[in-house]
Amino acid sequence: MDRRTLIAASLAAASVGGPAVAGPGGGEAAAPALGISGVGLPVIEGGRVRNYVFVSLKLHLGAGKTPQEMRAKEAYFRDALVKAAHRTPFLVPGDWTRLDEAALQRSLMADAARIAGRGAVTRVEIIAQAPRRRTGVRAG
Repeated sequence: MDRRTLIAASLAAASVGGPAVAGPGGGEAAAPALGISGVGLPVIEGGRVRNYVFVSLKLHLGAGKTPQEMRAKEAYFRDALVKAAHRTPFLVPGDWTRLDEAALQRSLMADAARIAGRGAVTRVEIIAQAPRRRTGVRAG
């Protein structure tokens, strides 16, 4: 399987974002979530773009919010993420193939309150990171 097929498959899986029912013997239904896939974020170091990492994430929604309702705001979430990545890069020191997940989650949670309202998004989960170039690790 080539990289494009793998990315497409992971993006398709991440974009399914409805309520999930627990398996056999399980408890209650899982909280609703919105999948956002294929957001290309720059890895910036020293004022230069060194690589791009394509991120798939899942936004866990608060009470009273549905994936269908939030899907209309998906473009705003993508835009906020790209702008934040250019303003304050999510750099992992010494590695141009990954992003700092904790910083990315904090940034998107702060923007989520502005975009969808306080409590609309309860958690941001990073599903996958796929670097554009795998050999982008900084030497020395």
